[in-house]
Amino acid sequence: MAQRGKHRLGCLITLLLLAAGGYYGVEVGTAYLKYYRMVDEMKVQARFAPNLDDGVIRRRLRRKATELQLPPDAQKITIRRRSRPREIIIRISWLDTLDLPFTRYIKAFTVEVRESL
Repeated sequence: MAQRGKHRLGCLITLLLLAAGGYYGVEVGTAYLKYYRMVDEMKVQARFAPNLDDGVIRRRLRRKATELQLPPDAQKITIRRRSRPREIIIRISWLDTLDLPFTRYIKAFTVEVRESL
């Protein structure tokens, strides 16, 4: 009889750990998914940069940041065009707050994309 209770407790602890891991994973995974979607959009805008004005690129990236519900500091977008070598550099940084049980974690994201013109 004692053996059965021991196995049930072990199963319960395992399920509890899996549920907690899933909860943490969803919160952290969502933050990184937003990061990768923003990186993709920046790469697209950098590829089209020879035909676009910086203002257009900035508006499109701000719209994407709003769509992804990034913090307001993600609206601060730096765009530089260099002549030697001919390239465009787009940079965005933001802090994302991850509210996890028993703790709050602040993660800094910085994205810099370079593309030749």
